[in-house]
Amino acid sequence: MSGESSTIRFKQADGSVQAQQADAPAAKTQPKSEVALGKGLDVGTANLLSAAQDESGEIVVKRERNAFLEIPAEFASNKDMLTRLNVPYVTFQNRMYVLGDASFNLANMFGKEVRRPMQDGFLSANEQDAIPMMRFIIERLLGQPAQPGEPCYFCIPAPSIDKENDTVYHEGIVSGVVKKLGYTPRAMNEAHAVIYSELADHDFTGIGVSCGGGMFNVCVAYKTIPAVKFSVARGGDWIDGHVAKVMGIPRTRATAIKEGDVNLTSPRTREEEAVVLYYRNLISYVLQNLKQRFQLARDVPQFEDPVEVVVAGGTSLVGGFVEVFAEELEKVEFPLKIAGVRRAEDAMTSVVRGCLIAAALADN
Repeated sequence: MSGESSTIRFKQADGSVQAQQADAPAAKTQPKSEVALGKGLDVGTANLLSAAQDESGEIVVKRERNAFLEIPAEFASNKDMLTRLNVPYVTFQNRMYVLGDASFNLANMFGKEVRRPMQDGFLSANEQDAIPMMRFIIERLLGQPAQPGEPCYFCIPAPSIDKENDTVYHEGIVSGVVKKLGYTPRAMNEAHAVIYSELADHDFTGIGVSCGGGMFNVCVAYKTIPAVKFSVARGGDWIDGHVAKVMGIPRTRATAIKEGDVNLTSPRTREEEAVVLYYRNLISYVLQNLKQRFQLARDVPQFEDPVEVVVAGGTSLVGGFVEVFAEELEKVEFPLKIAGVRRAEDAMTSVVRGCLIAAALADN
């Protein structure tokens, strides 16, 4: 697959569209009037994203918050107003729910907290309406398949090495939701999807790291084939919690500091120094486990050339992340020659674009 310049369009919940130029591999040649088959789906704790090619060959990414809110009875009777305001809502078991981004806005109005279908990368065991609500949101994002059985690749986390989680149940539920919409569901590791989206020019060989809020996912692949994959149950939320605790500040304040203009290579305050400390600790923890897993893995292919490391996800967007990651990688003396470390071209959409590329290749 060779790289071509194309436009990635991001559809927001309010219907507005943002365009961005990016290098997107062309999975197959399609006539201008024909929509390429295959869709990608990123099932994230905070956001759900879908990706598909339109009739002009552009990649269209849709995003929606993975959240919902039950509407109070006195407000639920005014469905016409919700429709006029273009607020997405559904009725389920005689109750009305607002979905996605709109749920955050209404939660502030009613002084309530939104409900989340997922927690730490997996379906929340404490949320009884998680499955139907997420199904409604996914249906809005994917729409109907272009033809019955159209392939849809969706991402799943790898089993965590430091926390018991049920990947079988999570994968089965999401697969069932996608299948009921008329697609042929295919699961792929979240970090493996990063390799598909970012390392086409390297024969899909290298190391992908998806840095999320609930967990970090890691995959080492050789010519598309995963050699090592795992996750750790630590991410941006873990950093926020520890910074808040040691600094004696609210967690929301710690999150604001981390997501502000902090740079990991040049902290300016004690709070920012704490952010740097826990970022370094988390990165070192991931890399130490990667080294150990790689050394213990059986039938690891021979990597003849140095490989590239690509990081993606919202937790990788902080300033200086790539530099600190490279420094910590050098410390662990990884048993594989590394060509360099870089951030994905668009860290927030890298996973869903990788899922789309896998779907396109499967249909080729």
